[in-house]
Amino acid sequence: MSALTLSSSSAATLRADAVVVGVAKNSAGKKASLVLAPGAEAVDKAYGGKLAATLETLGASGGEGEVTKLPAPASGVKAPLVVAVGLGTAARKDEAYDAETLRRAAGAAARALAGTKKAAFALPVVDADAVAAVAEGALLGAYAFTAYKGKTDGAKGGKDAKDAPLAEIALVGAKARDKAHKAAADRALVVAEEVHRARDLINTPANGLDPKAFAAEAKAAAKEYGLSVEVLDEKALAKGGYGGILGVGGGSAQPPRLVRIGWSHPKAKQSLALVGKGITYDSGGISLKPAGHNETMKCDMSGAAAVFSAVVAAARLGLQANVTGWLALAENMPSGSATRPGDVLTMYSGKTVEVLNTDAEGRLVLADALTRAGEEEPDAIVDVATLTGAMVLALGNRTFGIMANDDEFRAAVHEVAEEVGEDAWPMPMPAHLRKGMDSPVADIANMGERMGGGLVAGLFLKEFVPEGTPWAHLDIAGPAFNESAPFGYTPKGGTGSAVRTLVRLAERAAEGELG
Repeated sequence: MSALTLSSSSAATLRADAVVVGVAKNSAGKKASLVLAPGAEAVDKAYGGKLAATLETLGASGGEGEVTKLPAPASGVKAPLVVAVGLGTAARKDEAYDAETLRRAAGAAARALAGTKKAAFALPVVDADAVAAVAEGALLGAYAFTAYKGKTDGAKGGKDAKDAPLAEIALVGAKARDKAHKAAADRALVVAEEVHRARDLINTPANGLDPKAFAAEAKAAAKEYGLSVEVLDEKALAKGGYGGILGVGGGSAQPPRLVRIGWSHPKAKQSLALVGKGITYDSGGISLKPAGHNETMKCDMSGAAAVFSAVVAAARLGLQANVTGWLALAENMPSGSATRPGDVLTMYSGKTVEVLNTDAEGRLVLADALTRAGEEEPDAIVDVATLTGAMVLALGNRTFGIMANDDEFRAAVHEVAEEVGEDAWPMPMPAHLRKGMDSPVADIANMGERMGGGLVAGLFLKEFVPEGTPWAHLDIAGPAFNESAPFGYTPKGGTGSAVRTLVRLAERAAEGELG
């Protein structure tokens, strides 16, 4: 993880390997098409006031996330490299750049500086919110998953120093003695580290992270950060009647687990239960996935990774809330002991489910965990899952859907997601779609109408939420795993989607303002 420091030094005089400044499209109707963002003044002076003109000559447009590198002048700037990152349309003099713009710009610059030891970020930090945004973006952008790479030796194809994340981030203009600035930076560091934890788990291949190994990760974190932890193995699950989790995990040589990890505070104002889908590998089971759909299925535990990381973050931030995470862990594999299409499972709640498709397994493990979480009577429950391809068809690869049994709570979750910069959209749960899950042999089937499949999945989960408990379902199937090129602070591979939303919800619980 990159080191983070706050510096009141000038961007031009700070010793670093690179200095990052912001550039934007001019919106004032002047001849110059580029303007420098606040924070770049000292660097611009070293260029004789012609930095914007020089960048324009190099083809810079100021577009969001655009990165332009140029050598520093012979004198006036101690760093040998200047990196200009686009902020989009320039903010007016009486306005500040919004947090997500700064977050993405800092992330893009940090990614572009992989292999660099230290960079000074001279982006606009007019207040603590801006400090938080730049710090978080830079830290999130400085990420690489190298656990399975060889030793550092570029000539032999192993880890290469040039691919290592930016080692140190100095925020120019942020004041170490300013309590608000310091608190913002400290929080950003914790949140970014926990997003990285989730990313690492998601990127770990299934042969390195089965349910037992995931549970061990939870135990280790609980010991380190003072969390309570309980792990139900296959024997405890059978004794407790967790038919959904056992049914999904029954085809694998790696038995399932249900993990409860919890943070409690003696002055807690509210309690929040988080439930995560943790399918460490999803082959589809007997309803086997077609060729070309298996290669990234190590990411089907992204919901559990987000929940796990958010609970750890709550503990590290010392939030005055009780936050519990339920990790429903199983590997969905085909074998002679696997659940077959047409089988009926008796869930932890006592409801029976006819399994029409074994590739609709996430809702089965979540159903058991939702019921168990509800027994503790939290003030609200939020589940997170890479649940349906239908949600990706509806919202694309960068936006997760939000469903809920309470309109006000759904609106609150959406507001939080927007606040932290995670793209999300509220989705309905039409009552007429419930009929499609009627079963002639069980209380409910795990499949319904094909059209609106993401909404059908939400309706299925709703059946296992206690009456009267506010609940939201986040379907992160789109943004959880980025198969395309990196952008902003988002890397290729596991993204850690929903971690920041869950942490902010936990903070709202600490403020007594969940709904």
